[in-house]
Amino acid sequence: MLGYIVGRLAQALAVMLAVALVAFMLFNYVGDPINNMVGQDATTTDRAELREQLGLNDPAPLQFARFLGNAAQGNFGLSYRLKRPVSVLIQERVPATLELVFLSALVALVVGMPLGVYTALRRDSWLSRVILTSSLVGVSLPTFVIGIGLIYLFSVQFDWLPSFGRGQVTHLGWWSTGFLTKSGWAAIIMPAITLSLYQLTLVLRLVRTEMMEVLRTDYVKFARARGLSNRIVHFHHALKNTMMPVITIIGLQVGGLIAFSIVTETVFQWPGMGLLFIQAVGFADIPVMAAYLVLVGAMFVVLNLMVDLAYFVIDPRLRMDRGKAAGKAT
Repeated sequence: MLGYIVGRLAQALAVMLAVALVAFMLFNYVGDPINNMVGQDATTTDRAELREQLGLNDPAPLQFARFLGNAAQGNFGLSYRLKRPVSVLIQERVPATLELVFLSALVALVVGMPLGVYTALRRDSWLSRVILTSSLVGVSLPTFVIGIGLIYLFSVQFDWLPSFGRGQVTHLGWWSTGFLTKSGWAAIIMPAITLSLYQLTLVLRLVRTEMMEVLRTDYVKFARARGLSNRIVHFHHALKNTMMPVITIIGLQVGGLIAFSIVTETVFQWPGMGLLFIQAVGFADIPVMAAYLVLVGAMFVVLNLMVDLAYFVIDPRLRMDRGKAAGKAT
C-alpha cells in the first residue's frame, strides 16, 4: 500500500512539473513580458533595468526554479490587464466556479444514477426508452446551445430566472457564496443544469451498462437461486459492484467540469475562473493564463490521485495483484 502511494505521488509530481514547464514557457516565451509591463515611452535603459530586476537575464533553469518556487507560494505576479496580483484575482473567482461545479456534479449524480438503475432494471419499458432517447440531448447538443436555449425559454419568454451574473452573494471570510440568498439560487440554476447535462447523460449510460453487465454474472444468478429478494440482489449485490468504474469516471469528470466550465461561464457571464481565463486570453494576460493552467492541472492531478487511491482501497483484486507481483519479484 505504501509503495503504491509513493509511486502515485511520484507520478503526480512528474505531471505537475510538466504542467509547470508549459506554464513557464507560456509566461516567458509568448511575447516579451517587458513590452506588456511598460509603456511605449519607456527607454531602452528602463527596459534593461526592469529585465534585470525580474531576472529575465538569468539562465532558463534558474528562471524555471524561481517560477516553481513562486508558484508553490501562489505567486504568479501581476495581471497585465487589471494590474492586480493574480493570486487575489483567482481567490475572488474560485468560490463561484467551485459552487457551480459542486451543484452540477450533484445534479448529475442525484438524477443520473437512479435513472441509470431504472433503465437497467426496466430496460424494455416505454419510460426507459423515453429516458434514453431524451438523454441524447445531453451528448448531442453543444453546451452553449443548451445554455442559450435555457436563457431564451426561462429568461426571455417566461422571465423566471436571470440570464447572467451570480446574484447577491454573502461573504463568509474570504469565501463568497450565493447559496444563502434567493437571487443566488435563481442565478445558479440554469448554469448548473447546462453544465451538468453531459455529465448526467454519461453517469446514466455508464450505470445502466455496468448494471446490466453485473446482472448477467454468475454470483447474481447464485444470489437469486438462494431465494434473495430482488431488492437485495439489485441494490446490495449488483449496484455495489457497479460502482467501481462509476467512481473512477465520476472522479475524472469532476476535473473536466472545472476545466470545461469555461463555455458555461461565458454564456451566463458567471464570474468564475473560466470567465477570468477567457477575458485573459482576449487581452493576452499571460500571468492569469499561466496561473489558470497550473491551477487546473493541479486539480486534475489531485482528483486522479484521489480516484486511484480510492480504487485501490475499494477493489481487493488490485491489492491482490500487486501482492502477487511483489511476491514474484522477491
